[in-house]
Amino acid sequence: MSHRIRSVRAAWASSTIFTAAALGFAAPAAAQESDTEAEPQAGELPTIIVTANRREENLQDVAVSAAILNEGRVDALFSAAGDTTALAGTAPGLNVESSNGRVAPRFYIRGLGNTDFDLAASQPVSVIMDEVVLENVTLKSFPIFDVERVEVLRGPQGTLFGRNTPAGIVKIDTKKPTQEADIQASLSFASLDTVSFNGAVGGAIVDDVLAFRVATQFQRRGDWISNGFTGEEDVLGGFSDFAVRAQLLLTPDDRTRVLGSVQFRDLDGSSTFFRANVLTAGSNQLNENYDRDVVFYDAGGGNPAQYQQFGATLNFSHEFDVATLTSITSYNTSEGFSRGDIDGGFGAAFLPESGPGFIPFPSDTQDSIDLEQFTQETRLASTSDGPFNWQVGGFIFVSNFNVTTEGFSFPPPTTVNHKNVAWAVFGQGTFELSDTLRLTAGLRYTDDEKDFVRLGGPPLPVSVQDDQLSWDVSLFADVSDDTSVYAKVANAFRGPTIQGRDVAFFANPSVAQSETINSFEVGFKSELADRRVRLNGAVFYYTVDDPQFTAVGGAGNLVQLINANEGEAWGFELDTAFQITPDFLVTLGVAYNDTQINDDTLAVGTCAQCTVTDPLNAGGFALVDGNPFPNAPEWSGDFTARYGLPVGDSGEFFIFTDWVFLGETNFFLYESLEYNAGSRFEGGLKIGYAGNDGQWEVAAFARNITDEDNILGGIDFNNNTAFVNEPRVIGVSFSVDY
Repeated sequence: MSHRIRSVRAAWASSTIFTAAALGFAAPAAAQESDTEAEPQAGELPTIIVTANRREENLQDVAVSAAILNEGRVDALFSAAGDTTALAGTAPGLNVESSNGRVAPRFYIRGLGNTDFDLAASQPVSVIMDEVVLENVTLKSFPIFDVERVEVLRGPQGTLFGRNTPAGIVKIDTKKPTQEADIQASLSFASLDTVSFNGAVGGAIVDDVLAFRVATQFQRRGDWISNGFTGEEDVLGGFSDFAVRAQLLLTPDDRTRVLGSVQFRDLDGSSTFFRANVLTAGSNQLNENYDRDVVFYDAGGGNPAQYQQFGATLNFSHEFDVATLTSITSYNTSEGFSRGDIDGGFGAAFLPESGPGFIPFPSDTQDSIDLEQFTQETRLASTSDGPFNWQVGGFIFVSNFNVTTEGFSFPPPTTVNHKNVAWAVFGQGTFELSDTLRLTAGLRYTDDEKDFVRLGGPPLPVSVQDDQLSWDVSLFADVSDDTSVYAKVANAFRGPTIQGRDVAFFANPSVAQSETINSFEVGFKSELADRRVRLNGAVFYYTVDDPQFTAVGGAGNLVQLINANEGEAWGFELDTAFQITPDFLVTLGVAYNDTQINDDTLAVGTCAQCTVTDPLNAGGFALVDGNPFPNAPEWSGDFTARYGLPVGDSGEFFIFTDWVFLGETNFFLYESLEYNAGSRFEGGLKIGYAGNDGQWEVAAFARNITDEDNILGGIDFNNNTAFVNEPRVIGVSFSVDY
């Protein structure tokens, strides 16, 4: 079998391998290079590379609980023109959802996240693309394409990254320019008039000095949802989503590297489709009002969503004799809007009941944003091979954006402005206590200030500020050549947050003070049976002081930031991979996560039409003490399998399947029979042939192959409204790689 075919299999083989590892520098750099660059022998599991410590390392040598999605897995996930929420469940303990269509995704790791649907929402999960934090929820939706890997780093990452990372990080590393000529392209056609194209070209402009790479993605779907109110067929649900990235890499000598990149996105699509009264009072099952292909809208203007995003980054590094200096400067913008028929149906209290059940009052709203973000990071990291390695640095973050909320019958347009300035200094060091034991410790001081004002009308100014010291300490021990264990204690915080959407509904802005997490974790990792089996696990426990939650909806349809007294969670992650034969790889990951709100006085508004199971206080508000965190399923898991059948010297038939599972999930702070969804799962399948040592491939694929109807969230202020997952999509694809 040729080397090229083995490389193709290795890329697929690393598709989702979850392991527990330590945050800190691993062994000396020289030793690591031999570990991370070694080619796996036939029948061995491939080495998994991570950049959790801002450098490439073998996942088995660093101490952070991580899930790695490589290029092959990412391509499969988005083959049917999926958006960022397709990452949900691909790493045990990770959930991603959105009530804003293909923009403003909400991330949760180990149960900790934020259900706030406002465009100014703050999240405890940070999304970082090419070492640049994408702070605003709209920036987090930038399409994922032409990537080396996606890393899901579970648990606090408050020392090296710091920016809103109490829960963890989703870290996206795109492919970079090289001196080697490279042309890649993939085109697929699928059901629902779905078309997806990915392409990239790169290579040398000046040999050994200047290289380039340009990559693009275009995704399109035709209208496929009918409007039962107007009688129009196939008039909703379509989208076109175009993105492009261009990069130039300058290497004037062996020590200097300058990488400049720009990226752009143009989305013309649809916001989320809410479906009125598809839940019957007393049940969390979809009822006879539900039809995936039909909605009943008298408003919403077709539920449009239009966004344009731009980003530019300059990454400079120079290697001195004992350390490397790195500077990363970035500028990002996001401008657009989404509009929706939020009540999900038609009619009002004074009209005869019709369509999808009773609707007390109509709701048709639009939210838009105009945002600028600037970041600057500078760090100095040691390059010596001695027993002590270190890095220090500083970080500046500035964002300024306007959010406009408009109701087409109520309320009138209201614009608010949010400004955020934060800065931090950080340092981390690793000490080799012996040949088999390493100690890592880090500190980060952060100052975070936010300002809010209404534009036009009463200004209602609000300012909040906090500064805190985050830290982490870990011990990493090699028990044998095949097994390691680690223990880690970490602290991180998320700065205070201002929520101003309710100003449009004649309410004052709300504020949540800083939340602080203290996390304890122990884990192991092992590669057994001549590196054909990988077994990794981690057990964690954390508490969050003053956790920031959002009380959304309720009878008043408000979005109120609140602080609970404490949040508490514990669980485990078990991640496995089995190279059963050189041509057959299976991976399996599972996580258990028990979360709980600890606050015996915290009470929130509830829906008026559903069955609340929490006790109520004298004011009719639900007491949520003991409830799980919103959108935090206890059980989650991921399974992949790939089998290849060699054909001649340069070809291969293959079959690949991947499945995700997310257990029972409560959507809001209060608990009810309707908005506590049952477990959900989805699977994908790809069958194809790769020829000429992997230079071309033709395949058939399916996403959500069993056509599951999974409830992803609800709207609770008006009626028993919900929104669901994407339908099954079946297609064919052709790709080339030269």
